[in-house]
Amino acid sequence: MPTEAAAEATPPLLPQPQRPQALPQPPHPPQPQTQWLTLQVASANLLNLALPGRTFYVNQEPYGEAEYERKTAWLAAMFERLEADVLGVQEVWDEAALKAAVARSGLRRFSVRVPGAENGAAGTPRVGLVTRFEIERLESLADFAPAEAVALPEVGPLARFERPVLRAWLRSPWGQALHVLVVHLKSKRPKYLQDEAGSPLEDRDDPAVTARATMRSLLQRAAEAAALRRIVVQITGRDGDHQGEPLVLLGDMNDSAHAVTTQMIAANQAVAYDRGARDVALYHALEVATEPALRRDLFYSHVHQGWPELLDQVWVSEELVATSKFAVGDIRRVEVFNDHLQESRERWRSDHGFVRALVRLRR
Repeated sequence: MPTEAAAEATPPLLPQPQRPQALPQPPHPPQPQTQWLTLQVASANLLNLALPGRTFYVNQEPYGEAEYERKTAWLAAMFERLEADVLGVQEVWDEAALKAAVARSGLRRFSVRVPGAENGAAGTPRVGLVTRFEIERLESLADFAPAEAVALPEVGPLARFERPVLRAWLRSPWGQALHVLVVHLKSKRPKYLQDEAGSPLEDRDDPAVTARATMRSLLQRAAEAAALRRIVVQITGRDGDHQGEPLVLLGDMNDSAHAVTTQMIAANQAVAYDRGARDVALYHALEVATEPALRRDLFYSHVHQGWPELLDQVWVSEELVATSKFAVGDIRRVEVFNDHLQESRERWRSDHGFVRALVRLRR
């Protein structure tokens, strides 16, 4: 038992220091929200849009006044539904006819340009552009580079696009730049030999002749694809003139997105094993859209010999792919307006569905 002296020697317990209370933290400053410019881009093959009374193919009757009125009225309604800020069109014989359809649509402040068809196209229809953006510059590219010419069997040298490519430099009202290519590649229709009057020079009922004529079409489309690839690389390459500005390609490719000729232009399959290929690749808008399509099996824009295909397409450069570190925008969704393909085959309608993509650009 401790003595009284020992108890007195035991030091008293000291009070425990209290832990300081955490100082209130100031609220996090609000992060600035990204401001977006939302726009719609679209592609539309108009099926031989020409003025009434104007002969566009020797084997087709010109439009009469009533048929022309019906065609421009139908196109006007479609343009109003699309409400695209940038619309690339194909198969225009007369720029005036396109202007008439746009005027009937009720859309305002749109520029309509179809180089080569201002006074009527000769030989083949042209591609054009309808846009509410400022057009800073416009070029119609007809000739291949000298090294890109090919020999088409039984026809001769091929050194130019059958339907010249349209390139546009656009500027949005908020200052964003957008490069646009409008294209229409050679169709799958067999390229039979014929004279200057259009009369056949070979037996079109011979399957072997048809196979060779189809080969000529394929070779022509491939040559156009290779020449178009050079244009795409010139725009998107590190030494190109786009300087990180997005490129949108709109058009009738006359083949599927994964066909050899289309991939010659886009070259995005190489991205899987070559990171350096991303800079000069193009990306199918439907495949990079951040809002996936509800029914991909409904995405067709043309029915060729009973087979539905998505020939009309929207392609974008890396700057509009959301997962890219160089992205300045993205593709939200893609839609195809193709109900009319099941309605009838009158030529006042188009035989193609129209494709539209919703695009966002950072402001």
